[in-house]
Amino acid sequence: MSVILEVSHLTKEYKTVKAVDDLSFTLNEHEILGLLGPNGSGKSTTMNCILSLLRYSSGSIRIHGKEMSPSAYDLKQEIGVIFQDVAVFEELTVYDNIRYFCGLYIRDRKTAEAYIEDAIHLTGLEDYRKFYPKQLSGGLLRRLNIACGIAHKPKLLFFDEPTVAVDPQSRNNILEGIEKLREQGASVIYTTHYMEEAEQLCDRIIIMDKGKILASGTPDSLKSITSVTEKVMAEVPRLSEEKLHKLEGEVTNGSIRYENGRLVVSFHDGKDHITHLIDILRRMQISYLRIYSERPTLNDVFLELTGKELRD
Repeated sequence: MSVILEVSHLTKEYKTVKAVDDLSFTLNEHEILGLLGPNGSGKSTTMNCILSLLRYSSGSIRIHGKEMSPSAYDLKQEIGVIFQDVAVFEELTVYDNIRYFCGLYIRDRKTAEAYIEDAIHLTGLEDYRKFYPKQLSGGLLRRLNIACGIAHKPKLLFFDEPTVAVDPQSRNNILEGIEKLREQGASVIYTTHYMEEAEQLCDRIIIMDKGKILASGTPDSLKSITSVTEKVMAEVPRLSEEKLHKLEGEVTNGSIRYENGRLVVSFHDGKDHITHLIDILRRMQISYLRIYSERPTLNDVFLELTGKELRD
């Protein structure tokens, strides 16, 4: 599989702060790479450096084997960017917005018309061609934003949290559309705060914080590095402090959290602990409404690596 993007020892400093610190990674052909991290982790700075929107301190960025720079217009023509903030013209219709952005790169009229129709179909905007942005719902507006960014059929796509504040139907449409773009030959860098999206969509994931890569790999390989091997959840409407303390003494190979009537026991060795916990609860005469278990999620890995403290 050929390498589309190569970031090598990228560093971006702001006086005494290193927003990106000696970052290296690659993006392969037809791959969706998730770039995850808490607020302030360096994701946006990294993307802006790759796009030559920011001048970086050291390192190199190569696309299709060529050095990326502000004047590398041949490379920029192969790139599509969909930022979190919607950027369309309010005075233009859906169709005219897509035509404008497509026309920045595609000069041949017939080719442009075909590309515009493909973008409209991919984003499900067939019934909204003559609508103005102010007439669209939040989900439709984001789909228009995506259509404008992909209309020229770029080979390298950057999606920066494209599903923020959209309904489940629009989110599903967007994720399916990204998978179709990959099937059609695009390579994608995808940022999101929704761990389930990354787990569903991405072939490979990078988790970063403070400008550094903390871990990278497939979703399954990342889930294998967490110290939690299984979580057992039980709905316990009433659990006294005394019984909770005794329960903590009974569970020697896990940690316990209880809040809002929900008991969560995280085990750190083996699996299939649900029967063992049921026996403990019965012996201690602790009643529960429902009990179930789940394997570690990408969210567990993310919080374990980056911490649970709130970020600005």
